[in-house]
Amino acid sequence: MIELTDPSDDRLADYRDLTDVALRRLLEPAGGLYMAESAKVIGRALAAGHQPRSVLVQQQWVAEITALLDAAGAAASVPVYVVAPDVAETLTGYAVHRGALAAMHRPPDRPLADVLADARTVLVLEDLVDHTNVGAAFRAAAGLGADAVLVSERCADPLYRRSVRVSMGTVFQVPWTRLPAWPEARDSLHAAGVTIAALALADDAVGLDVFAATRAERVALVMGAEGDGLSRRALAAADTVVTIPMAGGVDSLNVASAAAVALWALRHPPR
Repeated sequence: MIELTDPSDDRLADYRDLTDVALRRLLEPAGGLYMAESAKVIGRALAAGHQPRSVLVQQQWVAEITALLDAAGAAASVPVYVVAPDVAETLTGYAVHRGALAAMHRPPDRPLADVLADARTVLVLEDLVDHTNVGAAFRAAAGLGADAVLVSERCADPLYRRSVRVSMGTVFQVPWTRLPAWPEARDSLHAAGVTIAALALADDAVGLDVFAATRAERVALVMGAEGDGLSRRALAAADTVVTIPMAGGVDSLNVASAAAVALWALRHPPR
């Protein structure tokens, strides 16, 4: 435990200016770090085997964070910087309401074959740009029975602080990795025996209820970017196009909401 009062202290560099997009990109992907916020999220990251470089905590959460580090066998090796709320806010640029942040070492991407090995229901996120939507989609995947999540090369990072926070740490719970570009992605999914279902609006689309009633044993649900939807390559790679029947003159849902509806419909795959 190290009490710090100066927000300019070099030991707090990982936590400084998190609202600056350029610095966040420098620190997290290029520097091999991501930020886990709140004791619950930090606990899930530790349970997944991720290693913290340090922890920033306010006094009232010290006991809880210490217990988490003790359980993970990391208490002796990880510095815990104890700061006042105003110091934390000066550092990060926002009020750290949940009282704790951890600078975590980013694990390497898992091999695609390993992620798909036992997966029967897979969620694929193509080129989503909103970290909130990525986090919400992961939370839906965890809560509604997806076995894996695949993200495209240009999809927003699931390990950005906002994605992790919105997911409530379920980005550590659901196996995930990056997917190669189409059509290589199609070939990899087909090689694993996975049927590709693209969620999109199309004249020949199958209703979600019909698709769910006759679903293949192994299915990948491909969700497109906010606004633009799925790319032409993704649609060309799909074995079928599926749409969610809508009412009230509404033609689509937010991508994370659509993922939740589709996963709920597919929650009982045939054996």
